[in-house]
Amino acid sequence: MKHILIPTDFSSNSWNALEYALNLLTNERCLFYILHVDELRNSDIQGNSLMVMTSPKRISAKENLQLLLKKISNLPSNALHQFIALEEYGNLIDLVRKTVEEKRIDLIVMGTKGASGIKASIIGSNTGNIITRIACNVLVIPENTIIKNPIKIGFPTDFNLFYTYPILNSLTEILEISNAKLEVIHVTQSKPNFSNTQVINQAYLHDYLKELFTENHSFNHILGKNVRDSILNYIEENKIEMLTMVAKNLNLFQQVFFNNSVEELSHQTSIPLLVMHE
Repeated sequence: MKHILIPTDFSSNSWNALEYALNLLTNERCLFYILHVDELRNSDIQGNSLMVMTSPKRISAKENLQLLLKKISNLPSNALHQFIALEEYGNLIDLVRKTVEEKRIDLIVMGTKGASGIKASIIGSNTGNIITRIACNVLVIPENTIIKNPIKIGFPTDFNLFYTYPILNSLTEILEISNAKLEVIHVTQSKPNFSNTQVINQAYLHDYLKELFTENHSFNHILGKNVRDSILNYIEENKIEMLTMVAKNLNLFQQVFFNNSVEELSHQTSIPLLVMHE
């Protein structure tokens, strides 16, 4: 059984992420943990009873979670899926990390808000921090994502990183679950002049994919002055419906997803992004 964590702020973005995950994992036995993290000041501990009396009644996180579970129950039933609601107060990153460890989470699914079209937008700081600071695979679902299984998954790589078992296993799982074709994307400013390390890593990945997904993968070398723009153009022109990258490949990851400032983590807004951790 897969353990899936879905942080929620009860927004339409987080609901879209939940629906995407349920659709993608339709045929998988899953335990979904629906986690809401609120500020400490909104916990049951109130320092001033008079303030509580004079303030408008606030719908509690527990009540919102109950409403969310009821909304989930109105979706088409799936005997393979179970749901547990979690209510926490404090720092989001610390509590997500704690939940990942205690519940042995396999995948975090998060919604994010963005602009329309191919234009890049800033991923919410919470999502960006979870991607970069928590060692767990993260599937980011932009608000404009159409809920359907991807037919083509793009995998940008510079072949500088050795593909360890966790990375290859994550690739295998998403390809088997979606039955999608994997398109390996390598961008270079001139004719590829690979180092020995790159040659070995590319050959290793090629042999692995050829053995397991003979007809469902391709290697694509693109000439382009700007790595980020070249990848985004490839996604648009080839109708890529999910992007996956290795978090450890910081050099390429920053070229594609970071703007001038490291804090400005950006992502093309209409397709999901799967960030794989070792």
